[in-house]
Amino acid sequence: MKFLRNEKAFTLIEMMIVLLIISVLILVAIPNVTKHSKSIDTKGCDAYLKMVEGQVQAYKMDTKQIPTSLEDLTAKDYLPAEAKCPDGTVLTINAEGKVINPKSASGTE
Repeated sequence: MKFLRNEKAFTLIEMMIVLLIISVLILVAIPNVTKHSKSIDTKGCDAYLKMVEGQVQAYKMDTKQIPTSLEDLTAKDYLPAEAKCPDGTVLTINAEGKVINPKSASGTE
């Protein structure tokens, strides 16, 4: 039986260097991803707020009255049962029918 001594393969040191490089890249990438998650939630909540405003307008056109809460919209299937922003914020509707995000406290203008 003839043994091959000239086999092509990765050495342990080469594998360790590759793992080190991958680890450094992951350590650099993770903080960047987590830093942007707050802005992603904020933009998602802003988009959801605009969608709820549209549903409030549809409710006004259909029923000729302003909804007093999100429950009015969910009861008549204008919104799903779990109507809240991606970050968990529950929106409110004021007496004029404007949708308000309690975290921003400015509502829509």
